Amino acid sequence: MRRKIISKQNLANGITLLRIVGTIGLLPLRLLSPAFFAVYTLTGLTDVLDGWVARTTKTASEFGAKLDSAADLLFYAVMLIRFFPLFWEVLPWGMWCAAAMVLAVRLASYTVAAIKHRRFASLHTYLNKLTGGAVFLIPYMIVTPYAGPYLWAVCAIAGVSSLEELVIHLQAKEYSSGVKSILFKKDSPDYLFAEEGKEKK
Repeated sequence: MRRKIISKQNLANGITLLRIVGTIGLLPLRLLSPAFFAVYTLTGLTDVLDGWVARTTKTASEFGAKLDSAADLLFYAVMLIRFFPLFWEVLPWGMWCAAAMVLAVRLASYTVAAIKHRRFASLHTYLNKLTGGAVFLIPYMIVTPYAGPYLWAVCAIAGVSSLEELVIHLQAKEYSSGVKSILFKKDSPDYLFAEEGKEKK
């Protein structure tokens, strides 16, 4: 019985580790080659699968959430390394400025969380998940005539999601990874928000 429990607890984390291995495996592959797309797609599927398994088996944990966030950051870092030379040649300066502003807001969000909660905090909000999905689709979209408008849309979504997370951290009295959106903050009783005029005296 104990062996089964341990197996269930490790399953979701094992899938996340597969994403980390797959992400590293993208480094030596030729960009946009069939092999690249095959590994890239499988890596993306593990991002969806690990969360689903954790919820289905009721084995979601703080460590699993941190591992998932680390895997996401590694994935974005590898994508930046692989696609930066290509994007540097074709993207307009305006888009680079927009991306820099988004990154600045995201870093500000991490900094606020580190100062207030003394920890690295990357919330799995609905908008952050939407951003992750939009970023994941970039390699498939850049080979289409709609690459430019799509990349601008990704910047816009990423900017809004980064700003939302920053506001959540600024307003929050205590940390909780369960917040899904600033619009539904009242649905997260373990995340105490300072509401002007409503605080108990």
